[in-house]
Amino acid sequence: MDAYSDHIPVMLEEVMHWIAPKPGGVYMDATLGLGGHSARLMELTGGQARLLGLDRDEQALARAGERLACYGDNVQLAHTSFQHFFRVVREAGLDLFDGVIADLGVSSLQLDSPDRGFSFLHDGPLDMRMDPGSGGEPASGIVNNASYEHLRQLLWDYGEEPMAGRIARAIIKARETARIESTLELARIVAAAYPAKRRALSRNHPATKTFQALRLEVNQELREIEFFLERIVDYLRPGAHIAIISFHSLEDRIVKRAFRKESTGCLCPREYPLCQCGHEKKLRLPFRKPLIPGEEEMRANSRSRSAKLRVAERVAVEER
Repeated sequence: MDAYSDHIPVMLEEVMHWIAPKPGGVYMDATLGLGGHSARLMELTGGQARLLGLDRDEQALARAGERLACYGDNVQLAHTSFQHFFRVVREAGLDLFDGVIADLGVSSLQLDSPDRGFSFLHDGPLDMRMDPGSGGEPASGIVNNASYEHLRQLLWDYGEEPMAGRIARAIIKARETARIESTLELARIVAAAYPAKRRALSRNHPATKTFQALRLEVNQELREIEFFLERIVDYLRPGAHIAIISFHSLEDRIVKRAFRKESTGCLCPREYPLCQCGHEKKLRLPFRKPLIPGEEEMRANSRSRSAKLRVAERVAVEER
């Protein structure tokens, strides 16, 4: 059994179907993770494609580098947030891509490492930084220093947590006694803040949405996705596809909105007799509703259950 046998890339064959990798093509994996999608892409091209892989998690990047080392210089990896992809593209001497993949959210490596602080199932420091070396504020800084209103709004906006007010009050009260520093400690505080009946009927752990909200805030993930989607379209060759996998409604909403905007020409209000925005259609959407994993995949990989795949195709000038 190899080091990656327990890593199951989400919606792998669906992504490969739409990206349709070919020898000689140039591709980007904007969120490399452990390299599952990239390994399959290179395998399908007989190692004859060129791949640029990005990740801001150094541990994941190192593991993926080992996995993809057999493809030599055809694979270039960069330690960076994917919102800065254009800098790496320029440094690598690349121009347009024949396909782009982005698997959003937290990786299995991060979830399964207690010392990273992403999971409430293991005890560890309340960190949640995808790039601990960046010097950014860990989740413990927010939990122990943010005001009640900031915490409540954060849990409501980023966690879509209906108990946001109760949880924020519970956190404020708990930290008056001692700082909250561990994942299990925070999970217990959140669970205790839930009404007993609601806690008993909940399908997920009461801390699920709180941990999601904190992770999104710590890593500025939603802003990163928006920034990436605003710019990546201009790096797609006509006919190229971009495939984005999201795992919760906030991410999917951003992808949906960005794809719809770029698949539309004029964005002016209907009452305008002539276009004043000058916006041009850049994408075609092969399907409107997101694809979801099949029953077999969801049974084999529980983490795929919330996945949604959206795909867009870059159109040529004459198609606009």
